[in-house]
Amino acid sequence: MDGKQLAKYIDHTILKPDATAAQVKKLCDEAKQYGFASVCVNPSRIALAATELAGTDVTPCCVVGFPLGAIPSESKAAEAAVAVKNGAREIDMVIDIGRAKDGDWDYVQADIEAVKAACGSAKLKVIIETCLLTDDEKVKACLAAKRANADFVKTSTGFSKAGAVASDVKLMRETVGPDMGVKASGGIHNRAEAEAMIAAGASRIGASSGIAIVTE
Repeated sequence: MDGKQLAKYIDHTILKPDATAAQVKKLCDEAKQYGFASVCVNPSRIALAATELAGTDVTPCCVVGFPLGAIPSESKAAEAAVAVKNGAREIDMVIDIGRAKDGDWDYVQADIEAVKAACGSAKLKVIIETCLLTDDEKVKACLAAKRANADFVKTSTGFSKAGAVASDVKLMRETVGPDMGVKASGGIHNRAEAEAMIAAGASRIGASSGIAIVTE
């Protein structure tokens, strides 16, 4: 796979709390230059990213309930609605991980459904934070996202104790089947790591090292 093909998998990402407007603009310029799938930013920066990416093939993407997922469904849905209003065309939400650990899968699904309803035509990616779940919980989280009609399941925020691993991506792909998106995110720094995730079943890669990945 050449760099141009690989770029189409990558969500070019800046989610640091101290990210400046200048850094977000630079990220957008890089995404346009290299042909990345999207630019993924925090909610306060999505309007800026959407403006910078207007008229291009790069999708403005925004995180919701990030990075802990531990806010009420109503708050997540409202956050998603505002992000879409401000130009987001993809939403990456975090599940309520504590509720998942409780085994309260009805709540987890309803939480996702609330955000999905708020997304309108925007695609929804569901971050399950694999490093905090057992394999059984990963499967159940993916199935909850699938039942809620989410567009993707996603491994990680990149803000917990570990990021994406190929075995989790493989498990997620086997769980959701061939038609739903699987996003590997967190700790992917080079081409070999990115290609390993794609081989395991990832259809999208979240990375802040996108340029290094595609130019290596």
